Amino acid sequence: MKNRLLTIAAHVLGGLAFLALPYIFAPEGFSPFNNPHERTKLSSYLLILAYFYLNYLLLIPRLFFTRQYVWFGVCSLVCFWVIAFVIGGQGPPPPGMHGDPGPHPMPHPPMDIDLSQKFFLFLLALFLSLSLRIADRWRAAEKARLSTELSYLKAQINPHFLFNTLNSIYSLALEKSDATADAIVRLSSFMRYVIREAHDDRVALSKELDYISHYVALQQLRLDDTATVDFQVSGDPAGLEIAPLLLISFIENAFKYGVNPDGKSGIRIRVDILGDTLHLLVENSKVRVFQDEQTGIGLENTRARLRLLYPRRHELTIRDEGTTFTVNLTLRLS
Repeated sequence: MKNRLLTIAAHVLGGLAFLALPYIFAPEGFSPFNNPHERTKLSSYLLILAYFYLNYLLLIPRLFFTRQYVWFGVCSLVCFWVIAFVIGGQGPPPPGMHGDPGPHPMPHPPMDIDLSQKFFLFLLALFLSLSLRIADRWRAAEKARLSTELSYLKAQINPHFLFNTLNSIYSLALEKSDATADAIVRLSSFMRYVIREAHDDRVALSKELDYISHYVALQQLRLDDTATVDFQVSGDPAGLEIAPLLLISFIENAFKYGVNPDGKSGIRIRVDILGDTLHLLVENSKVRVFQDEQTGIGLENTRARLRLLYPRRHELTIRDEGTTFTVNLTLRLS
């Protein structure tokens, strides 16, 4: 709440300071109520301020961030044309400029000076609004990323998960199973990825897929023959990067609510890489109807991160049907 009030106060003070510019730099005072030319000039400042907020609140989020650059440019040109030539055009000269200028003519800048000044202020409003909106977007993405990391640090590396995994590894050790060493290596790699590498903005897609593979393998340690897990990856992830921990919530959800300890159940996970596009399919049988708040937050965090980090580059479909829960994600990584 405090930050919001400070932001509003900064916008109000900034707007007032901008509107005060014609008063500050007027050579012989600024009187818009008596001088038509100065009224026109003040109108231009008001319109530039209005354009700043139109750009900041509407054009940048809906056009620039969605990569509709042509429409963004067209709208910006139309706004400048309105400011410079329609409403902000040269009005009739002020008193004292008709015929003989008289002993004390009022200063009246040429048209090209007015136009260049408007163009400069318009560009200032354009780049300032763009810079502020990009900074806001970056902060929102960073907040979502940190929130997601915290969520998964709690959800994935929690005592319950570690206890189950270590218990499964202990059982393998008692049986002198050859899979014991592999399970320990997978758990070590799993924890190393989340703690050390998942804090970056982007990670290699191959590492993210290895992380998912370790997670699936560790979950399978606790499953019996009544639960089938089909995990497949096709395509070449070389050279591709992805936001870390972006896909795991869908897979975690499948294991959390798709395994029936008293009957048969199945989980199918497919990752297909075609060029720079990733397709993820997660399908599980529905066993538990109730979903706790933490899982809901995890899925919503993933939706938010997709919207922030991959606008117009992803398509997410979630189908909650009678006996199955299906997630389809198409993600363009470049």
